[in-house]
Amino acid sequence: MIKRWNILPDAGTEAQALAKALGVSDVLARLLWNRGLRTVDDAQRFLDPEHLQDFYDPFLMKDMKEAVARIAKAIEGGEHITVYGDYDVDGMTSSALLCTCLRALGADADIYIPDRFREGYGFNRAALEKIAETSSLLVSVDCGISSVKDVAGLQGKLDIVVTDHHLPGDTLPPACAIVNPHREDDMYPDKNLCGVGVAFKLCNALSLTLRHEPWEQGLELVALGTVADIVPLLGENRKIVRLGLTHMAETENLGLRALMDVAGVDPASVTAEQVGFQLAPRLNAAGRMATAMLGARLLLTQDVAEAQELADRLNALNQERQAVEQDILARAEEQLAGEDMDELPAIVLAGEGWHSGVIGIVASRLVETYYKPVILLSIDGDMAKGSCRSIEGLHMHDALAACAEHLTQFGGHAQAAGLSLKTADIPAFRKAFCDYARAHLTDEDYTPVARIEFEMQPLDVTFDLIEEIARLEPYGEGNPKPLFGARNLRGEGARAIGKDRTHLKFFLSGREQSIEMLWWSHAALAGLVNAEPLDIVYKPSINEWQGSRRVQAIVDSLRPAESARIYPDRAALADLYRFLLSRQKKGGDLPLDPIRLATLFEQDMGCHMALYTLKEGLRVFTELHLLVTTLSEGTCRLVPPDGKLDLMASKSFRAHQSLS
Repeated sequence: MIKRWNILPDAGTEAQALAKALGVSDVLARLLWNRGLRTVDDAQRFLDPEHLQDFYDPFLMKDMKEAVARIAKAIEGGEHITVYGDYDVDGMTSSALLCTCLRALGADADIYIPDRFREGYGFNRAALEKIAETSSLLVSVDCGISSVKDVAGLQGKLDIVVTDHHLPGDTLPPACAIVNPHREDDMYPDKNLCGVGVAFKLCNALSLTLRHEPWEQGLELVALGTVADIVPLLGENRKIVRLGLTHMAETENLGLRALMDVAGVDPASVTAEQVGFQLAPRLNAAGRMATAMLGARLLLTQDVAEAQELADRLNALNQERQAVEQDILARAEEQLAGEDMDELPAIVLAGEGWHSGVIGIVASRLVETYYKPVILLSIDGDMAKGSCRSIEGLHMHDALAACAEHLTQFGGHAQAAGLSLKTADIPAFRKAFCDYARAHLTDEDYTPVARIEFEMQPLDVTFDLIEEIARLEPYGEGNPKPLFGARNLRGEGARAIGKDRTHLKFFLSGREQSIEMLWWSHAALAGLVNAEPLDIVYKPSINEWQGSRRVQAIVDSLRPAESARIYPDRAALADLYRFLLSRQKKGGDLPLDPIRLATLFEQDMGCHMALYTLKEGLRVFTELHLLVTTLSEGTCRLVPPDGKLDLMASKSFRAHQSLS
């Protein structure tokens, strides 16, 4: 998908001064500047968080003293404590960390994580009543801040300490203590901690009080939950992840070691990216496909055999999740097959029995493919539950609020949300949501944006530069992996590679050297790379294989260079029409893939038509209803015009003519 470039402002002499003061390259200084690190102290703290970033005093958090006092009383009195968590990775790691700490301090403690499908997110009254039969104290992690009524209903039956990181509502639950850095009256310096980060601060406060020493165990679990929850990797979170990744190399947590083994992750070189894309999905599969208690048990077990059994089960659940995801994705694509995607302002699809634990992932896949807001609904009789994913220009929660009359419940954030509604109301909701998207999104909003640090030629990248840039790791929210842009490049030797021949490899050559370029899952663009000048967005990398090292670049996106972005005139459109008509007469339906069509055009017509020109021509024909597409079959069909053809009836052609 072609992306719109957003090149960050050039800091100029200020970044150069920062480079000189830090003793680093101008490139690294500009990257630090782009991340808001404008002083030497801030930059040094960012580059060396293990030594220069403080772990703040946990007692700076509001109600921490009260939480510790109530928990300490329970430990001393032999009370049973239940740790109540959430069913995602943040909740599992929070639960395991706090339960481990409580047991180490002498507590009688266990874990309860609600079932995603039967009980839903957060506190539920039935579970609390059941817990009150065996426990006198409940400590929540990663949930509870919005459960005002449930906490109130248990007063006198069960003492509750809430620890959470989600935004509070107007009213706080009447708990014994509420530890949440997002409280309006909380003065804690770092507001970006996730649930396991807050639990880690509670463990520290308990250990400082009862043992007079900080709690330093389990940082690998804190890092795992922090990366998985996609919170900003800045401040304390950055220190947590840097230290936690180091701890993973030598972890004594049997479950985590078994999980890394089944995921094919080498503990000695584990990265934040591997945590996010290989470890976290396997843990999340427990909550999506079965019960999150499996993940918590894995992280708590002291038995090698049980650790291996649970890790294998999570791996199998993740494979099952992937299969279900592909099935729902295929069914969603079938529903879209008859739609004119250029005219569709948003995607709202529903299916009977679609797995509610997986539809959010599928919605994200559809956003990646079509770059439109997506809502997928799982129908269960008279009711439907949905997961929503948005694009940068549309605030999903605001959009749902505007359609609230059709919903029974909704909640979420700018980019992701959940909802429930009656099945009978789906058509009305779909119309209302699409109308909202149409009114609030512009044509520009439907083009994804590449955040480019600055322009730099791939052939200028060196080993030393890549290793210096790596000082920015770990990457994540608030600290994205740097992307660079380069214009008017000529690729050569483009070809498909990989076991399934799905990846693209090509080269850029200079006078004395060349650099290998890789683009995952884009083998179909080999013809374009070989034929046209390109603008490329990329990230530098080092390829290490069998003892050899070489600089390479991983392509993020590319687009035809300005010299190849030629809008089709009437003559070009006539040539394209003749080609399509001739092809159709010879062999029926035409391939929908513009790359394939461009190859066939050159073969049949004896000349090259730039991909941009061809794609815009296809858009014109689609708007004139001369082309009918079948997404499920990947084909298009030319329909003869009814009477004289008027190109000005095409919206895009008319818009281009008005600018000419």
